[in-house]
Amino acid sequence: MPFFVFNPKNVLNSLFATQIVKHITKVIEVKWFLRNGKVLAEDRGAVIVSNHQSSLDILGMFNIWHVAVKIAAIARKEIFYVWPFGLAAYLAGVVFIDRNNSKDAYKQLKITSDVMVKNKTKIWVFPEGTRNKDFTKLLPFKKGAFNIAVAAQVPILPVVISPYYFINSKKFIFNKGHAIIQCLEPVPTEGLKMQDVPDLIVRVRNMMENAYKELSKEVLSALPPDYPLATMDR
Repeated sequence: MPFFVFNPKNVLNSLFATQIVKHITKVIEVKWFLRNGKVLAEDRGAVIVSNHQSSLDILGMFNIWHVAVKIAAIARKEIFYVWPFGLAAYLAGVVFIDRNNSKDAYKQLKITSDVMVKNKTKIWVFPEGTRNKDFTKLLPFKKGAFNIAVAAQVPILPVVISPYYFINSKKFIFNKGHAIIQCLEPVPTEGLKMQDVPDLIVRVRNMMENAYKELSKEVLSALPPDYPLATMDR
């Protein structure tokens, strides 16, 4: 963290931190496999939208952060007060929003979107808004990420993480396993207006849910019949 103090709120601080923290996945024996990573590698401003299953998603982000390089993550304001992590996150360029104050949240995201375009930074958002405990489908998407993308006229980069079949909270099971991080093709927003956002949300969510179901089939079909699989109890 002292390193961050000399260059505060720089998103490249996050890159430095993630390259250290990502090795936690070796301890818990989870492997990450990135597909179509070239979508993230392109140097441009964009809004990344990803499904949200558990806190493990953060480690997944950390393991592919170096591909995109410049990412600003969105986090709840409450996390800032969890020190020293909150301070480190602030210095690393994490954007904190107050969900209970929609005007303040929108103002902060507007500032962030301006930086996104100017500095070619990608914003990572979980549009479901909360962790999804349903193993079979995605939750409805909130519109914030899509409003930002349309307002800034930057593409949306859908990222889908396969189900964590190796976690079964009800039975207190956390096995070693793997997860696939699938980058879908960018969805352009150039020329779209705010009235187009609802249709845009439906289109992106359908893309991501179809991809999630395909990934689910892939990872689950390889498991033995007696595997202690969780469905909706995580």
